[in-house]
Amino acid sequence: MSPPSLIDTHPNLSDAAPVALSYELFPPRSPAAAESLWNTIRELETTEPDYVSVTYGASGSNRDTAVELINRLLMETTLRPLAHLTCVGNTPEELAEIIGELLDTGVRGILALRGDKPKDGAEPAPGSLRYAQDLIELIRRVEQRRSALLCAGKIAVGVAAYPTRHPESPSEAHDVEVLLAKQRSGADFAITQVFFHTEQYADLITRARRAGVTIPIVPGVMPLTSLRRVTRLGELSGVEPAPELLERLAAADSDAERLRIGVRATVDLANAALEAGAPGIHLYTFNEHQSALEVLDKLALPRHSRSASRRNAIARRQLAS
Repeated sequence: MSPPSLIDTHPNLSDAAPVALSYELFPPRSPAAAESLWNTIRELETTEPDYVSVTYGASGSNRDTAVELINRLLMETTLRPLAHLTCVGNTPEELAEIIGELLDTGVRGILALRGDKPKDGAEPAPGSLRYAQDLIELIRRVEQRRSALLCAGKIAVGVAAYPTRHPESPSEAHDVEVLLAKQRSGADFAITQVFFHTEQYADLITRARRAGVTIPIVPGVMPLTSLRRVTRLGELSGVEPAPELLERLAAADSDAERLRIGVRATVDLANAALEAGAPGIHLYTFNEHQSALEVLDKLALPRHSRSASRRNAIARRQLAS
């Protein structure tokens, strides 16, 4: 009979991990937008998130501004960037160069995405990648070639997951099979696209686990405080937002009332996901901090705290600004 393992003799090792917190940011499109974004970054930084994701336009349309934002986050803040990367329309050689550039700046997390197909219907260039699964495998090959530079470290690779059927997918079951294929190619975790109904995250988890998906699936939650934004995202995702939420937002007679209504609905979504076992919450900020901070304040997440030195660094920068 084998002796008990060290893990078996230390039951506290199985205690639940703290809930992860992260935000999504996108590169600014103007000097005024950059000023507003950096105000948001400073506000969000005080909450000590585990990482912030930085979006990347289709076919790398805003590559330079995205890389610039990532560089500033690494050099001027305590935040850890998760770099989005899309692959449609790019060759393996082009993408390997971009991945290397990101790693050279200090990025250790990449969200591997297919990206939107060209709006003009043009076919991707010959030899270009077509699926996120291919991009994940390319990231792992680049990582392997640079293992000595990374001290044999591992890059965290994230992917997208869909609580409801992807607009181009034949079924929700097919979406789960795609997620499973991404896991097999080397994905470490997934972040969901937006959803509007409390049961949708739990339903996704049930389908994914039954299919063999074991990686963490983090719910992506959007503060539901803007009627225009909720309506637009509903159209893009093909999911009808709750009619009663739309009615209440439309009937609100002030921004403060819309904020209160939207924050409450967002907190309900996040709490439902946490009750279903979500390992973290990813907030789509749209480069605005007020709604995100209101949601976070009412969630009361069981969070770990960063070291005192990191908190002191934040405080020193705030005093200097």
